[in-house]
Amino acid sequence: MSSRQKNLLIIIGIIVVVILVPFLYLKGTYNSLVRMDEEVKAAWAQVENQLQRRYDLIPNYVETVKGYAAHEKDVFIKVTEARAKVAGATNIDEKIRANSQLSAALSRLLVVVERYPELKANTNFIRLQDELAGTENRIAVERRRYNEAVKAYNIAIRRFPINLVAGMFGFKKATFFKVPKEKQAAPKVKFTQ
Repeated sequence: MSSRQKNLLIIIGIIVVVILVPFLYLKGTYNSLVRMDEEVKAAWAQVENQLQRRYDLIPNYVETVKGYAAHEKDVFIKVTEARAKVAGATNIDEKIRANSQLSAALSRLLVVVERYPELKANTNFIRLQDELAGTENRIAVERRRYNEAVKAYNIAIRRFPINLVAGMFGFKKATFFKVPKEKQAAPKVKFTQ
């Protein structure tokens, strides 16, 4: 093989490496971002499953409480309105806001429940309250998992040089599921005699 042919092979090799290495990096990075994006979506789907479970339990819970506390109409209206907002939410941000409002309304409903000892002794109510408490725990677990997936994804799309690939292909930051400020303080329970 002549030196000219060797030089040509070296040049072709360099061109292949110069093209192949960036392509493989781009492909690997893109596929990694797609996987992380899908993990965020899957985690959100799990949150939605638990939110739907809570959404389905609330009418029974409210009706049971209504039977004992009919004059607490304002609280029932707030819970019903908040539940309707959850049903009307169309994107993740709206769903997070609507569910935060629903959580706040449920907190106020729990304060009402504390005023009625005979209600707390009702078997159906106890069962519903246990189901709702279990669902709230599941929501907390799924929200944590979702936020972990969002954190990993958001960190990845902001790191250099991955951020260049993320920007090139339109990967956007995901939204965390945050606890609203009014929910960070425990509701005040007052017993009246």
